[in-house]
Amino acid sequence: MKTGSFPLGKFQKRPAARRPGQSAGPMPRDEAGLLAVEALAYVAAEPERLQRFLSLTGLSPGNLREISADPGFLSSVLEHLASDEALLVAFCQSGAHDPLSVMQAIRGLGGGAVWDST
Repeated sequence: MKTGSFPLGKFQKRPAARRPGQSAGPMPRDEAGLLAVEALAYVAAEPERLQRFLSLTGLSPGNLREISADPGFLSSVLEHLASDEALLVAFCQSGAHDPLSVMQAIRGLGGGAVWDST
């Protein structure tokens, strides 16, 4: 990704001002859960996106519903989005979210060790 190519200006929600080098703090758990449920609905809305997610996770449509309330699972949905820039950007544009909010939500749900640079 080229420097400056990430379209943050297209999103309505902006993160709070941060000092250079400061990582984003976690999003409150309930807010993070809502964002993750929205992300799951986005993934499930298109059969191709859903099939890819199910293939990568080893889940089936039958057990997806029962596991969907687990915070660890919800974090993994957001991590799935974060691992694919095109998918992340499309999700953020569809709901007017800032990509940083996805990372904050991952941390709010207890995930993100792989993504945390601090």
